[in-house]
Amino acid sequence: MLEDGRIVSDVFDHTSLLRFLETRFGTKAPNLTNEWWRTTVGDLISTLGQRPTSRSVVRGVDTCGMADVAALLAGAVGAEHVLIGDAIGDDYGHDEALTAVPETPAFVVRPADTAQTAAVLRIADEHRVAVTARGSGTGLSGAAVPRGDGIVVSFERMNEILDIDLHNHVAVVQPGVTLEQLDEVTAAHGLVYPVFPGEYSASLGGNVATNAGGMRAVKYGVTRHQVLGLEAVLAGGDVIRTGGKFVKATTGYDLTQLIIGSEGTLAFVTEAILKLYPRPEHQATVLAPFPALDHVTSAVPAIVAAGTGPLILEYIDQLTMAAITAHVGLDLGVPEDVKRRALAYLVVMMENTHEDRLDEDVQALGEQLFDLGAIDVYVLPARAATQLIEAREKAFWVAKANHADDIVDIVVPRSAIPAFMAKVAELGQTHQSLIAGCGHVGDGNVHLSVFQPDPEQRHKVMRGLFETGMALGGAISGEHGIGKEKRRYFLELEDPVKVALMRRIKTAFDPNGILNPGTIFD
Repeated sequence: MLEDGRIVSDVFDHTSLLRFLETRFGTKAPNLTNEWWRTTVGDLISTLGQRPTSRSVVRGVDTCGMADVAALLAGAVGAEHVLIGDAIGDDYGHDEALTAVPETPAFVVRPADTAQTAAVLRIADEHRVAVTARGSGTGLSGAAVPRGDGIVVSFERMNEILDIDLHNHVAVVQPGVTLEQLDEVTAAHGLVYPVFPGEYSASLGGNVATNAGGMRAVKYGVTRHQVLGLEAVLAGGDVIRTGGKFVKATTGYDLTQLIIGSEGTLAFVTEAILKLYPRPEHQATVLAPFPALDHVTSAVPAIVAAGTGPLILEYIDQLTMAAITAHVGLDLGVPEDVKRRALAYLVVMMENTHEDRLDEDVQALGEQLFDLGAIDVYVLPARAATQLIEAREKAFWVAKANHADDIVDIVVPRSAIPAFMAKVAELGQTHQSLIAGCGHVGDGNVHLSVFQPDPEQRHKVMRGLFETGMALGGAISGEHGIGKEKRRYFLELEDPVKVALMRRIKTAFDPNGILNPGTIFD
């Protein structure tokens, strides 16, 4: 029921809410047709379950308030770029985390530029509505799962490469640009952006938000090592620029590095300045089977110390190697007797701008691997090498297809990997769980799939893995992030003094707590 422009009854219909909207806004909401109003009203009623007292996750916002938000968002980005109700596709409600429960947001907005993004966040902050940023949705921590009465800001329209600066060797990109898109453009200039977390469809905005890593981190580091500056929108709609097209600055706090890896909880990135490198023309991939995993992990420090600078240095256990090669139908030509003896494999990719130097490095590496205990050494043909790396990159999808119950990406000092893996085997036996995987052995980032359907036992395994990693000087996540799915373990195990400091930083950036609530913190 409508009285004096307010809904006062507990039940309403399309007509009464439409009258309310018209009373509230009149002609102040531009470009909103009667058809748009009626569709929006109907969808809002369906989305909010005809509950005029539906509450926001941040501060109570009734259905009238959400109708206000709908109209304001349409005014900010255009009605055709505000999705509500059945117009919101399933993909907007989840990322690729195995254990996350999808959630359909109240709104999806698709800004075209920084100004529109700022307008959206200003509206959300004023109305205390939760906001979650979304790129390609390839994350593995649940950080892109929105709140049911919140807003998803999808950067799918902000997908332009704004500049390839050949003098400063940088690219300036919007957050919706994918790794594949950037790689295609940089290749034409003989350059490369080296961070590759394993999914070319991933967006650079998402990579910045999670501080994505990948197999090449042993040589090039992770995302934060390649980002020189950002444009970012704060919760209240203010826009800041950090860093620039330069490699060093000692001028106040490093806000660039603070925002990178913050998983959309401190600010929304709308531009990133990225380092570019000359693209080596020549690559070679060496595969070395070993009789035990500890032989692999013991070999790594010596390989790194040799100074050849491997691009990729990966271990793959016997079970995972069998699964990923079978998944893509790949035969690496390893004899059956070697397969039976090999409990772990080391994959080393080298690159160089000069073919003769690469050949010398590969020869030296092969001799070194034999000295370090490899059963045999294979220099893979280019096609087989590409297929193996691609198969390794799909290890998560293989685990998912085989019904893994959870995954971890714990990072430890690489010298601690043997001790960590020994504890992994112990935990698996104690809790009757299958734990298999592979990892970026060159940088200590271990990726494991946990097969344990019982939630209580699985929690014990997961907590045990995280406790072990931290006790060895490591951290819960090397590149996936905490998100929502590892939050419980993070809050239970991390130093409470550090957590309290992080909460204060979060409050300084986002006083009303609208940016991705539930991610990292509860």
